[in-house]
Amino acid sequence: MNLKNALLIFFSFIFSLSVLAQKEEYSCSHIKSKNKTLKSNTLSVVQIAQTERYDVHFYQLDLNLTNTSTQLSGTVDIHGTAKEYLDSVWFELFETFTISDIKLNGISVVYARNLSAIKVPVNLLTNGDFIISVTYNGTPPTASTNPLGGSGMTNDNSPSWGNQVTWSLSEPFSAFEWFPCKQSLTDKADSVYVNITVPSACKAGSNGVLEQELALGNGTTKFMWKHRYPIDYYLISVAVAEYVDYTVYANPVGAPNPIPIQNFIYNNPATLPNFQTDIDETVDFIEYFSEVFGLYPFYNEKYGHCMAPLSGGMEHQTMTTQGFFNNTLTAHELAHQWWGDHVTCKSWSDIWVNEGFASYAEYLMLKEMYPGDEVADMADRHIDIKSELGGSIWVEDSLDGGRIFDSRLTYNKGAAFVHTLRYLINNDDQFFTSLQNYQSDFAFSTALGVDVQQVMETESGLDLSEAFEQWYFGEGYPTYSAKWNVIGNDLHVNITHSTSMPSITPLFTNDLDIRFQRTGMSDTTIRFTIESTNQDYIIVGLNTITNLNSIDPKNWIINNVGSIQHDLSLGLIEAEKNEENNSVSLYPNPSSDFVEIRSNKIETYNLKIIDPTGKLCFSRKVKTGEKINISEFQSGLFMFQIESENGEQITRKIMRK
Repeated sequence: MNLKNALLIFFSFIFSLSVLAQKEEYSCSHIKSKNKTLKSNTLSVVQIAQTERYDVHFYQLDLNLTNTSTQLSGTVDIHGTAKEYLDSVWFELFETFTISDIKLNGISVVYARNLSAIKVPVNLLTNGDFIISVTYNGTPPTASTNPLGGSGMTNDNSPSWGNQVTWSLSEPFSAFEWFPCKQSLTDKADSVYVNITVPSACKAGSNGVLEQELALGNGTTKFMWKHRYPIDYYLISVAVAEYVDYTVYANPVGAPNPIPIQNFIYNNPATLPNFQTDIDETVDFIEYFSEVFGLYPFYNEKYGHCMAPLSGGMEHQTMTTQGFFNNTLTAHELAHQWWGDHVTCKSWSDIWVNEGFASYAEYLMLKEMYPGDEVADMADRHIDIKSELGGSIWVEDSLDGGRIFDSRLTYNKGAAFVHTLRYLINNDDQFFTSLQNYQSDFAFSTALGVDVQQVMETESGLDLSEAFEQWYFGEGYPTYSAKWNVIGNDLHVNITHSTSMPSITPLFTNDLDIRFQRTGMSDTTIRFTIESTNQDYIIVGLNTITNLNSIDPKNWIINNVGSIQHDLSLGLIEAEKNEENNSVSLYPNPSSDFVEIRSNKIETYNLKIIDPTGKLCFSRKVKTGEKINISEFQSGLFMFQIESENGEQITRKIMRK
């Protein structure tokens, strides 16, 4: 077991127990990072271990809220099942709330409370069910009063539209700041019902379907939401304001019925007209993402938005809380319904499972609907990533909230790594099928970054361990330099690279595209397999090269470019050896269909062809002049190992276009 695997196992356990901090800045991260202080557990490790002795199945929240303050009151039911014999059930609720009653299965009980930790005595055998009802009231903490930098519930006025809003935001561990709960990523509740009583001028948004809007006759209205899908604690939400309901419908392929997109927009005459076109685009986004990721996971209920004065958005399950609307923000938050909500990171160390893919969804959306804009999107991400030399996508310190949701590493490098994986797989059908398989394999559950690796390897047949070791767990990026020369009919290329963090990641072994200018024809891009920091290549029969134009022209790899040089001495020694050996040649190169073996001798050869991943894909005897069919091969650089009857061995590389 290497060090990173050992750390991964250790932190996977600790992360499921820890109380963490808030996010950094990018799209949804804008409002998850206002406080970057170090956050530690509110429960001890021993207390948190007690919470892992039962499973939560259902929450029912019955709350009284207004849009003018965060003060709340109500009752929350926690339904659970013992995983072993239990003499107590532990959960969390912020220490300043007043608890007026706790019931166990309908009967009031005496309980113990130590700050935010609450212990209810029980006598439950394995698989025994329980319902704990907590009636409480008070004011949730704010960042200025809570030493942990709380953000569970906020009240503020929109500076742009003048609307007063109360809304929740629990990621990563602030749910206990507004309702009693178990804060464990790996224990999703099977469903949640949220009833919110608010002043009659207001509406209250939450997860799932609004099953009833009940006027109570005392100047208040109860909004009764039911969400019947598994949900993690931090994705449960409420938002209260004077809203208008603007609903549109999406019709993704495979959905049995149109999917409502229910938007609670400020009740301001100018707000909806200002954002309506942007909101309507959500229809296109949900239909497109259903094609590439699989059908929208919560298609039997809805998707939607509740406005709140945020600088971004938060991906609450089926009802994102969002400050404004533009194409990338809306696409990012919607993509979280697959990447983060349907399948959730199993540890905050692997937040890439949520944020890296949601960020890459922005790129996919731009390429599909704003073609050309995706080029600048990826280029800008690379610029930001390279603004510092190091940093891994995988998060080592689960208690550093700013690091967990760092925009440069978690969001931008996370998205760029997904882009690199797509390039390495080199087959979009396999790439997108692997994304859909991942959604299917871990549906309504949790996963680690290495689970993504395994699913992609299973679909593509590739070994991606080096890619993950270097790009996910490793740090930094390469700087490539290249020399080239043409001697006779052959192109000689030398590729070198250094890395920005050589003590941590001294080598990047991903493939690399290089674009060449050719006489009398369009530019040709050749894919090279990188195995060392200094490597020579010979491509026979490619004598029309006049210049090496660019390295990684489509920005598949985070990199800098050093020098590009036409070196007239490159390949002279190899050329002399070929003359001495009466070298066999392959023609044409590059080729898309057939490759012919040429030699001044008529003889039989043992031919082996190695694909770009290092796998043997062809092995048999061939003759001079015989044409080898490579039309079924994937694009990339193939190695031809040719052995003559007298035992002489020659290696040639062919580019399959």
